[in-house]
Amino acid sequence: MDLDSIELFVAVAQLGSFAAVARKENLDPSSVSRAIATLEKNLGLRLFQRTTRQLVLTEAGEIYLNRISPLLNEFKFALEEARQVSDGPRGVLRMTASIAFGQVCLLPHITEFKTRFPNIKIELQLTDAVIDVVASGLDLACRLAPGNNAELIGTRLFDTHYRVCVSPEYFNQMESIEHPRDLEKHSCVVFTLPEYRSRWTFKDEMSNIIQVKISSDVSISSAMALREAALMGMGPTLLADWMIKDDISQGRLIPLLQKFEVTAENFDTAAWLLYPSRHFLPNKTRVMIDFLKEKFCVNKTL
Repeated sequence: MDLDSIELFVAVAQLGSFAAVARKENLDPSSVSRAIATLEKNLGLRLFQRTTRQLVLTEAGEIYLNRISPLLNEFKFALEEARQVSDGPRGVLRMTASIAFGQVCLLPHITEFKTRFPNIKIELQLTDAVIDVVASGLDLACRLAPGNNAELIGTRLFDTHYRVCVSPEYFNQMESIEHPRDLEKHSCVVFTLPEYRSRWTFKDEMSNIIQVKISSDVSISSAMALREAALMGMGPTLLADWMIKDDISQGRLIPLLQKFEVTAENFDTAAWLLYPSRHFLPNKTRVMIDFLKEKFCVNKTL
């Protein structure tokens, strides 16, 4: 059984084209096409219906895909378990995270992780787009929401909180802000998502909810750029605590309204680790999950 060809078949069925699989696996598209043709010849089945516009599974191909995919995973897991006995965790760990979370929370720890686990290679896709973890063949996603995908298992990494911050220069020139509604007198710098740019919600010490309408002349789609805007003194900005804790401790940003909790969506926010639901969790994924939990001081067991 040619497992490599079967893996390519499954990938083509998921992505819908030879070219997409070739780009993902860094292969020549013709080699992917030849591998599928050879597999079809060996099986005596036509797996795909090819036209100039699309590539779709035949009925036989659909049946074969549904049967072979679980078996292929079991073959891969069996091989990985066997290798772990002698070599420890190894393989390519494919991860994704937002650009800001990756730069601030992940990259500073990659060198230490690689020192501990030299046989694990890391492919880290930093994007603010929400990637389909299963369809993209990813092992682990770091997200700021648990999601509702039944194919994924989520584990809470750490709680997150938000702060309204300004630069020292802005703070020294502005009118006093003692109550959330004082923000209505200021032009804030906001994230482009609707729930962030139009209204911020505060909670006082008595758990009273205060909703404040936010006005802004500048909205930005990048969380990292939003932080830079705050540092440049462009106005009050709502930022996650994990992004700005060093800026606050070193005096580059000043937090406002510290007697109040604040959020754009809800007050129960956290960073999550999401990974495909499987009978067997690859050791390369498990050690990364445990490593990140260790770094962020939460329960280390799955």
